[in-house]
Amino acid sequence: MTWSIVAFDKASGTFAAAVTTRAFAVGSRAPFVRAGVGAVCTQSISNWYLAPKILDLIERDIEPAAAIEVALRADEGRHLRQVHAVDRHGRTAAWTGRNCVEWAGHRPGEGYGVAGNMLTGAAVVDMTFEAFHQGARLPLPERLLAALDAGQQAGGDRRGRQSAAMLLATTEDYPDVDIRVDDHAEPLVEMRRLLGVYRRDVAPQRPIRPTRANPSGETDLELMEADWKSKGVDLRFRR
Repeated sequence: MTWSIVAFDKASGTFAAAVTTRAFAVGSRAPFVRAGVGAVCTQSISNWYLAPKILDLIERDIEPAAAIEVALRADEGRHLRQVHAVDRHGRTAAWTGRNCVEWAGHRPGEGYGVAGNMLTGAAVVDMTFEAFHQGARLPLPERLLAALDAGQQAGGDRRGRQSAAMLLATTEDYPDVDIRVDDHAEPLVEMRRLLGVYRRDVAPQRPIRPTRANPSGETDLELMEADWKSKGVDLRFRR
């Protein structure tokens, strides 16, 4: 019911997963990223427990192919599943169960991979893969979107369009970017709009947010109030 990309950008240390489908709220169950570890997408008749298990194994430096194999062993529905992963070495692997609805398949590459099922044809995966490869000069979020756009232009989900999601993580225990379109006639168009809102409203605030290096984040009330004032917002903390 889905096609997706998992990727690792070695230059920035960013793990990413992006996905779109004709199903509601795909971001709540398909993409998983873990800073310093990897990215996984679990789809088809999704088993949401697979991705955390795969990431736990990858964190122990088990190759993605072996991690996927181990995670699937206990899953009696393994042939209904599709899952793919990338690790911090850029190694990728994928599984497409024999019962996944046609068209279903995957294409792993160096540092990224694409997988999909219930698609109009193999061109969806191939065009997504090639567009991601060709978009190396783009910022990673735009590169992911351009790749999914190419897959949509090649036919996309055979049932239509509904939701999309994008996750990126670098150094923190929470994603740098977490954008979800749960129900929209043009989910990729809406995700591009939301990415613009994120860059306008959220990205500038990242330097003051709690981090591993500074677990409290910014706590200077006057400094934060001055920032609000510069934006025309009349707010003050209680003293």
